[in-house]
Amino acid sequence: MKTISLMVSVFLTGLSAGLFYGWSVSVIPGTQRLSDGVYLETMQSINRAIINPAFFIVFFGSVIAFGVAGFNQWNYNKVTFWLILSAFIIYLIGTIGVTGLGNVPLNNKLDALHLYELNADKMKEFRDYYEVNWNRLHQIRTICTVLSFVLGLVAVFIQIKK
Repeated sequence: MKTISLMVSVFLTGLSAGLFYGWSVSVIPGTQRLSDGVYLETMQSINRAIINPAFFIVFFGSVIAFGVAGFNQWNYNKVTFWLILSAFIIYLIGTIGVTGLGNVPLNNKLDALHLYELNADKMKEFRDYYEVNWNRLHQIRTICTVLSFVLGLVAVFIQIKK
């Protein structure tokens, strides 16, 4: 159970890290090329589409699996435990916390907009506000997720060596 919970946590966190990294190097540069109205409509569509079971299993499953893995390591390997606990805290605060307290409220504001009722100046104004803040928060959660993944990998290698 110790090894399985650790492997599941690293696997799920790797999927999250890959999603966020892939978004950073493909979706963000791609959407920066769109006009304001198309950008906002695209982000509304993406934000609605990502609310699905596959995303939630990976996104929340990572922190749950790290919690189980940490619990399993408590009396077994202290170094692995501390690595897992660090990964857990970084993921919980830097990924889930930043998303829930930062990206989601921005997404909700965007979702509430009736884009076809806005003039070009209002679209540009909202896009400038939304895009700068959303991308900054996304960068934070990407770094935290990748760091959690790396800490989990180190814990796996320590576990294997033991």
